Amino acid sequence: MVTSHHEAAHRIFQDRPELLVPVFRVLGVPFASKAVVEVLTADATEIRPLERRVDSVLRVEPSDGSGSFLLAIEAQGRRDQAKEASWAYYLSFLTAKYECPALLLVVCQDKATARWASGPFLIGTEGWTALSVHPLVLGPENVPVITDPEEAARNLSMAAFSAMTHGRSGEAPAILEALARALGTADAESVAYYSEMLEIGLGKTPAREMWRKIMGVGSYFPGRGTLVEEKYLEGKEDGKAEGKAEGKAEGVVRVLEHREIPVPPSVRDRVMGCTDLSTLDRWLDRAFSVTDAEHLFQGEKAEADGTSH
Repeated sequence: MVTSHHEAAHRIFQDRPELLVPVFRVLGVPFASKAVVEVLTADATEIRPLERRVDSVLRVEPSDGSGSFLLAIEAQGRRDQAKEASWAYYLSFLTAKYECPALLLVVCQDKATARWASGPFLIGTEGWTALSVHPLVLGPENVPVITDPEEAARNLSMAAFSAMTHGRSGEAPAILEALARALGTADAESVAYYSEMLEIGLGKTPAREMWRKIMGVGSYFPGRGTLVEEKYLEGKEDGKAEGKAEGKAEGVVRVLEHREIPVPPSVRDRVMGCTDLSTLDRWLDRAFSVTDAEHLFQGEKAEADGTSH
């Protein structure tokens, strides 16, 4: 069964192919700064009863004329000996079908799986290797930890990927804070996409619950029951934006609590009673830097923030 993290870990490369540039740099593999990326069918089946499917397959055509290649992407959550033969099949089949060189990129969320996935995997008999598979592997040991909001803003895709990869580590809260602050200056489409991509991609981790409290806009993964979708649908049904406002208000309070800043009832009531989205956005940005919850409202009047007393 495909898990949330499993889907997001490879889908982000389809949706945001610009991620390939920093990723290949991390892997130490040459990659043109500009390239045309095409999503191909992930079906690698030759005989109907035997279904084989790669998570994602991209055709990459570098602008520098260095030659196109295929990139098969697999999200791997645990060690699986059966994958050794499957991966050899994928690469051989894709190379033969498209008459184009193929590489395999394996995305892992834990160090043990990443070390195993790096191979090499040898196909053959004792004393003779007929085929050798050398995957490219991304995991906690080589994906950078991005905790600087300015760095995150320069490359939202890499920052989001960093958060997903390190979602089970103690560094996850700092990464999420940096990404949330970076999204404060991003366009609406990016905010919507990365907000929910992270909720899906963090899987069943405490970091996901933190993220659920911070973000509440748009919907790119319908039918998954995410906080973003819940609030969006509530707002749509009511013909109002209460759902979005409630989600953002909860995010403001949650960030303060995560930073261990006391939230007195007067502050909590004012935040939760606010229905003005631009005001809530401003308070959410401040929640990452203030040292006192009351400082959220500096220079503002209670009557102007959409609350009533």
